Amino acid sequence: MQQDIDRAASIFGNEIDPRTYAKACRTKARYLRAFGDDSDRPCHLAAQPAPVVGEALGVRLLRASAIPSLDLHPNAHEKPLVVGTIRMGYGHWRIALALASCARAKGFTPYLMDLAGFPDTTASKILQRQNKLYSLGSRLSQRFALFDKLYWEPLNSEGFRRLAYNAGDQKTAELMGAPFSDLPRDVPFVSAHAYPAQAAVHAGLRHVVNAIPDNWPMALHLAEGAVHTVQTPNAYFGYKILRGMDPKRVLRPMPKGSLHCTGHYIDHELVKRAKDDCALRIARLDAGQPIRYLLSVGGAGAQQDLFLKIIEHLAPAIAADRAALLVNVGDHADVWNALVREMPELAAAECHFNDFENIRSFAQDALDGAVRGIHAFYDEEIFGAVYSTNLLMRCSDVLVTKPGELAFYPVPKLMIKRVGGHEAWGAIRAAEIGDGTYEMQTPAEICAMLDCLQQEPELIANMCLNICTAVDAGIYNGAYRVIDLAAE
Repeated sequence: MQQDIDRAASIFGNEIDPRTYAKACRTKARYLRAFGDDSDRPCHLAAQPAPVVGEALGVRLLRASAIPSLDLHPNAHEKPLVVGTIRMGYGHWRIALALASCARAKGFTPYLMDLAGFPDTTASKILQRQNKLYSLGSRLSQRFALFDKLYWEPLNSEGFRRLAYNAGDQKTAELMGAPFSDLPRDVPFVSAHAYPAQAAVHAGLRHVVNAIPDNWPMALHLAEGAVHTVQTPNAYFGYKILRGMDPKRVLRPMPKGSLHCTGHYIDHELVKRAKDDCALRIARLDAGQPIRYLLSVGGAGAQQDLFLKIIEHLAPAIAADRAALLVNVGDHADVWNALVREMPELAAAECHFNDFENIRSFAQDALDGAVRGIHAFYDEEIFGAVYSTNLLMRCSDVLVTKPGELAFYPVPKLMIKRVGGHEAWGAIRAAEIGDGTYEMQTPAEICAMLDCLQQEPELIANMCLNICTAVDAGIYNGAYRVIDLAAE
């Protein structure tokens, strides 16, 4: 691992004060005591087709191996590219799949590396603990308004924004080098989360691109030593000057060449078919078919009470064949079971559980076929849980979602209340482009918008036209450009 540069002491030329640096060192020491130091124990790698999506996207998944069995040096038959991510909600996983999809479209063989997926490593143990805490915080924020107002919202909008937070993460990332032992130093590496990007840089990889997801500038997402990309012009300027990342001083900006505005990170399959899918939506609306709503549960399984209110409000329109509902609970079977307990009539829904081929066939047939009633989707495998939404959004008319990573996707969107303040600017971006609504803050506001869409379906058609304009402008081409930067 590279130890010649202490990336926690100075970030883009901005010195970190001694107290903050000492705290970062204590955090690292605490993780060392809890999980040990495996820097002298290489984690060898093997590759296998990724579950569920391996064939569809050509993605290979990196796993731990007892012996070295991986050769990722470019040759005449393969151009390898590694996509790093972690399970923290679904967003970073979904972006990783988009990057892998576009890498394959550009002739690379994508290898997915889940840094939290190597059970015996210090990296995995740290990240799994952090994911449990993040998921718990997300759920509590939706149940307890005071917790959300006084702690979770400020943490996600301002706490993660501080440069001091990045100093702590950089120290922690020094413990995450073991899974990189078998990777060639010159293999292109793109990351959908800052931790894999930080760890890759510490491990000595030389072609690292850090794909920043959020439209709200936060130091949490910085990985100095990597090339950074953002999805929007607003995020570009905010990150360029490290806006608000230290309330006591104006910071030195990110240096030239370290930051690029690429556009939205969207899968190749969705980008190339976006205009055709919009044409089908408009044709369905013109024919008076039931409006299809896709309700997608986030990776933390939060917002269950809000989903119930939405389903209850749509129930009369569904019964009258004026609306249809697709509910993807991801890998949260408990969410669907809880919804059925609260609304027993959901037991009559057509369930597509743990059968990805069935989901794929349903989504394909629904493009130009009929969809009625309520359909529920669940997959215990995270690849299927996440990618099912990608398949279903193509045959849906409106995606009902919080303004996380899905806010950037080329599908008409009704934005419900965020989970964490950093998501607010995702809805602002969608509203500016016109492919989604602004963020709805209350159930009453959401239900009023649903009524409006039911009564005036041309509002959905207008979003479709705006999507087509954005396609022509290249707004959804960000993942291709990330791959180009990694390959340079």
